[in-house]
Amino acid sequence: MVNQLLEVKHVDVFYGDAQAVWDVSFHVNREKVTALLGANGAGKSTLLNTISSVIQPRQGEILFSGNSLANLKPEKVVAMGISHVPEGRRLFSRLTVLENLELGAYLPNTRPLMHESMERAFKLFPVLKDRKGQSAGSLSGGEQQMLAIARALMAKPILLMLDEPSLGLAPLIVNLLFDIIRVLNKDGVSILLVEQNVHKTLEIADYGYVLKTGTLKMEGRAKDLLNDPDFQQAFLGMVI
Repeated sequence: MVNQLLEVKHVDVFYGDAQAVWDVSFHVNREKVTALLGANGAGKSTLLNTISSVIQPRQGEILFSGNSLANLKPEKVVAMGISHVPEGRRLFSRLTVLENLELGAYLPNTRPLMHESMERAFKLFPVLKDRKGQSAGSLSGGEQQMLAIARALMAKPILLMLDEPSLGLAPLIVNLLFDIIRVLNKDGVSILLVEQNVHKTLEIADYGYVLKTGTLKMEGRAKDLLNDPDFQQAFLGMVI
């Protein structure tokens, strides 16, 4: 379908001999927020890493704008328009905020747009402008998460994948991050969101998929999932 930006089709993923994902299919529509929900160990991060080509699927295919991501290097996936903010942020802690942002625009097609992208990042996250000369490791947890998202945006993504962006953060910072996700989506960025905060996620998502032990168990419009008794009984008790 023309509206489908990302298509994951019948994907199996293994770590060595141990299978982590079984026959999972889902899609992300253009300019929408799509949620991947489930408990720890459900396979959500594995799927994001597979889309990013950090892991290669054993079976199935992944298409982005109709083009296969099979056997691509991670940097090629970024060049196609997919940016991934992994759980744990993975910043260059000894480098400054500014240097981390500059590294986000390492691709040849994004280098000429670095100044414009930097201004956008500072507009979204004013605190980063105030901290641009500080080392990333000296930032608070919330500021580090802002920097991780801002760095991913420097690559001018069409699809932004966020893995547990609110993990371990204070409620005020969590609210700010979800507001930023809304703003990015309104600006035309498609979002694939992995998040344990189910209520806040489904409040901003258009569609959601629920994983359990590596298999897809449920899907639906975000509002419908929130009101679904089976979803409430099966999942709201195990995810915060």
